[in-house]
Amino acid sequence: MEVVIMAGPTEVGAFAGGRIADVVAGNPEAVLGVATGSSPLETYRALAARRDAGLDFSRVTAFALDEYVGIPRSHPESYHAVVGREVVEPLGLNPSRVHVPDGLASDLDAACADYEAKILAAGGVDVQLLGIGANGHIGFNEPTSSLSSRTRVKTLAPKTRDDNARFFDKAEDVPVHCLTQGLGTILDARSVVLVAQGASKARAVAAMIEGPVSSMWPGSVLQLHRRATIVIDEAAASELTMADYYRYTVKHRAGVQPQA
Repeated sequence: MEVVIMAGPTEVGAFAGGRIADVVAGNPEAVLGVATGSSPLETYRALAARRDAGLDFSRVTAFALDEYVGIPRSHPESYHAVVGREVVEPLGLNPSRVHVPDGLASDLDAACADYEAKILAAGGVDVQLLGIGANGHIGFNEPTSSLSSRTRVKTLAPKTRDDNARFFDKAEDVPVHCLTQGLGTILDARSVVLVAQGASKARAVAAMIEGPVSSMWPGSVLQLHRRATIVIDEAAASELTMADYYRYTVKHRAGVQPQA
């Protein structure tokens, strides 16, 4: 696991965006895993700037991490709409190459199996962008999620619903269920870039990086990934015991490969 501590959210987004842009520059038909929420927004802004500078995303395939169950795709907070607004349009992705789980399917289990099959048919995800919830979830894999889980229906934790209530007119409008890629699905990505900003994420970040691998802190499963880069700002790093070492490794990494 490579841990990169940056000054603030803009710097986090620039660094993470650079990592993802390098993948696309090296493979114009790359498969990206895209996340929603507030954490990745600066990364998408950095990628949009790369597009403005000439990087072509039109042949990229993208898979969203998750979707709410039961809200129309036209709803502004459905992840179909959010991905279209925050990713597809700014980056110039081809909408036909962008996939989001079907939270309106009559058979949700079949929709989850189909999503897994689509990822496999695309050749797997080259780089997966992630955020992390205050309770440690990645995707919508809430605490106690199986570390080998695949795309499935999940019940959102009350804390997650409370955190997402700011996006809806009323707290009770936040759906209770979702479809999410599983932790095992995420681990299949060839590389992972997770971004986190702010003191509210500090406890989850510390548990993810320095705690034991545990289903109580789902993000900690990334300790098992061979190419996971964690990009955080100073506030999100505030509870790390080894923060000085992470800064030291970044300072001295020129010309060497990222370390586990």
